[in-house]
Amino acid sequence: VLCESSSVPACCASPPVTRRALPLPREAMAGILFEDIFDVKDIDPEGIKFDRVSRLHCESESFKMDLILDVNIQIYPVELGDKFRLVIASTLYEDGTPDDGEYNPTDDRPSRADQFEYVMYGKVYRIEGDESSTEAATRLSAYVSYGGLLMRLQGDANNLHGFEVDSRVYLLMKKLAF
Repeated sequence: VLCESSSVPACCASPPVTRRALPLPREAMAGILFEDIFDVKDIDPEGIKFDRVSRLHCESESFKMDLILDVNIQIYPVELGDKFRLVIASTLYEDGTPDDGEYNPTDDRPSRADQFEYVMYGKVYRIEGDESSTEAATRLSAYVSYGGLLMRLQGDANNLHGFEVDSRVYLLMKKLAF
């Protein structure tokens, strides 16, 4: 028996999936390691350590990931309760072509950065699993340094499978109006 709309046998067809937004074209997903919407739950809970930097404590909506992120609030002010879209990508090129991390003002190819308000480039310096289990970790923490501004993204290991120690990544943020 075949599905009505395809040549796939009915036994192999996937059930319909409900999505909040249309899926991105395959090219748009190339190079994206992680993407979600985050809510700012706390700012500087241990006190302010630097004049121009705040440490955000956030939780994602879809994947229930925990994010701790240092942001230069002089150039990108963030307030408690703000929502933002966060993308971690290995390249700024929308087709997934690797880049060298150097800014080239003459490069006229489309860039993911054009769609965001705050972009940082950094290095994954540590990945930790939950130590409570002797089997494969179910929760991971990925640590990235963006020139001294730190990020910890923690949650289900399936959401962090593209992160590798010593790899270079871009962080892209854009606040959402709600």
